[in-house]
Amino acid sequence: MVPAVLALSSFNLLCRNLFSGEASAKSMSETKRESGKMSVVEKVAELAMQLGQRHLAQYGATRSRHDFTQRQLMSCLILRAYLKTTYRGLLDLLQASPSLRERMGLSEKLPHFTTLQKFSTRSEVLAIAQKLVAEIGRQAGNQAPEVVAAMDATGLSRTTVSDYFCSRRGRRFRRWVKVGVVVLAGSLMPVAMAVDLKPTHDYVQARTLLAQAQAVSQPTKLYADAGYDAEWIHVQCREQWGVDSVIPAIRRRADGVIGGQWRAQMTPEYLQKQGYTQRWKVESFFSALKRTMGSTLSARRPDQMAVEAALKVLAYALRR
Repeated sequence: MVPAVLALSSFNLLCRNLFSGEASAKSMSETKRESGKMSVVEKVAELAMQLGQRHLAQYGATRSRHDFTQRQLMSCLILRAYLKTTYRGLLDLLQASPSLRERMGLSEKLPHFTTLQKFSTRSEVLAIAQKLVAEIGRQAGNQAPEVVAAMDATGLSRTTVSDYFCSRRGRRFRRWVKVGVVVLAGSLMPVAMAVDLKPTHDYVQARTLLAQAQAVSQPTKLYADAGYDAEWIHVQCREQWGVDSVIPAIRRRADGVIGGQWRAQMTPEYLQKQGYTQRWKVESFFSALKRTMGSTLSARRPDQMAVEAALKVLAYALRR
């Protein structure tokens, strides 16, 4: 009889502990909700919705069903890039997160995964991503007008096959999606972005990057590596944009003379005096981008690869 009483008392004690723990967890979750703190995913979604409201029309066609707005679909694509998941995986997450659906205005209905895929194939998505990146850079530049900028490019892998496996197989994959950016050295926020589907020389993207950056920011200096060594880049920066370009010059002539009015001034002493070491800020941006968003693209169609690469940069900028 005594062991039965002890077992019953132990069972009651266990039940009290379980129920008290559940009540404590419930009170903690309610307190957390009431505190108004948002997760990083919710912040990214909310910022994406705010930016989309300024730059996207409500609907893409006047005679469509008007089930979802364009900024809702664009925000879904940004979240998919940030979470590094599939269209179905994103919808599963939205289904399990009422607070995230509420912030995106999707409480009553969720889009089908093919709706998101078809929206991503629109030719305007890449241009929209570039405009949103430029808007983020504009706001960052307005907060700190006396800043310097840095320009560079990196590559995102088009396959998950490792370089080690390729080397063991005796093959070298020289194909990747090239992403060029101009970032503000202080906040590490991008102000311009260009995407190419294959490796190219750096100065190929320079004209696009400079045009985008010139439209939204006015830094005091622009740093770039020797891949952007061209006289016309100095002319556009200094005479049209009003920015001091600091780019190492490459000696291409046999006699060692550096031609060009501005290229001739790019001596090692001049670079050191102008603080050229701040160019490494753009390398820090690329490092954090790949560590956070991944360095591999999951898309297989070329146009989708370009869109995914642009959305990675946009999602990372919103996260910062």
